Amino acid sequence: MRKWLVLTFIVALLALSACGNEEAAKKDSGNKDDEITVWAMGEEGKLLKQLTDKFEKDNKGLKVDVQAIPWDSAHDKLLTAVASGNGPDILQLGTTWVPEFAEAGALLDLTEYMEEHPEFAAENYFDGAAEIMQYDDQIVGIPWYVDTRVLYYRTDILEEAGYDKAPETWEELQDAAKKLADRGEGQYGIDIDQNDQIMPFIFAWQNGYEANLEESKLNFDTPEFLGAMEYYTSFFKEGASQVEQGEDIIQAFANGKKPMFFSGPWMVNIINEQAPDIEGKWAPAVMPGNETNASSMGGATLSIFHNSENVENALKFLSYMNETETQLEWLDISNTLPSKLESWEDPILQDDPMYSVFGEQLKEAKAGLQTEQFERIAQELLSALERVNAGGADLEKEIEQFNKTAQDLLEE
Repeated sequence: MRKWLVLTFIVALLALSACGNEEAAKKDSGNKDDEITVWAMGEEGKLLKQLTDKFEKDNKGLKVDVQAIPWDSAHDKLLTAVASGNGPDILQLGTTWVPEFAEAGALLDLTEYMEEHPEFAAENYFDGAAEIMQYDDQIVGIPWYVDTRVLYYRTDILEEAGYDKAPETWEELQDAAKKLADRGEGQYGIDIDQNDQIMPFIFAWQNGYEANLEESKLNFDTPEFLGAMEYYTSFFKEGASQVEQGEDIIQAFANGKKPMFFSGPWMVNIINEQAPDIEGKWAPAVMPGNETNASSMGGATLSIFHNSENVENALKFLSYMNETETQLEWLDISNTLPSKLESWEDPILQDDPMYSVFGEQLKEAKAGLQTEQFERIAQELLSALERVNAGGADLEKEIEQFNKTAQDLLEE
């Protein structure tokens, strides 16, 4: 409720700002016709300057002012910007934040500019990324980079358990996890991060679950959703996954105690750097599936702030960031994956055994629930599942109550 009240309050402030403080906002923002301000988060904000230098050389007289904002303070800073009307020209948003800030009116609708910029057309991107571009009938962001979850597995240890390749189905994953957990005390089959809010939804999508947000129906009371949660919790119930947090996943992966886990592309470099002794003994694989092999679509979008006084130049910068050459250069700089399908035709991605797995998974990656309430709903679900996994609560009762709570959140 607190977060929703904050959003209601800032929307009211936004309206007042638009009526009476337009000139002051323009002055305070520091925006100039020859300067584009960009708020970028985390490590990306620190690295982005390496791309802006080339843009400035190609666009004489234009300057790009990048402000790197730590992720842990980014949300509050964005809320303050919406309330005051004093924001950047361009802002980076994580995919789950897009609906929240679009609902608050913070993001410029790009629909009227799409004809002039066919490079932003939805068909240029993976389906899941294109879905995140839109909120209601508006185009509110351009996909910058993408990520998705895959299965990481120890090829040598799985082979000892009878699997010469990664499990491809729910049944195979459950069987492999059980065999690996049966190796002895302190051994597990697969690590499932119980703080990862997207993993339960991935299992649900794999089991045929779909929400119907147009009719405000979350459908958490369907057999598809309940069946997926039964599958999720079965790994903990049967001892194939550790209920307690346990040791660091990289250490447990390296010593073989947890030979499988789900994660994103950032883990490739982390494993290479922190566990060099297992080089050649592990690999990523597309998600084992049931009805589908679905995974999640993550990453970031670039949006234009609703009251930017420099829209044309901001669009020029978005277009530059969207170029295949720029996306491949960003891949080299940041190790984040390109959003454009055309970029994935490059041999750098096609011929690399690691990247190619992610490219295959991204074809079947779905966006999280496109509602400003997604994170609150996801946290309610994680709490319900924790009560089942750690406290022995009844799953059907927990999901029944969760469905009611989530539906109430959606209708606030």
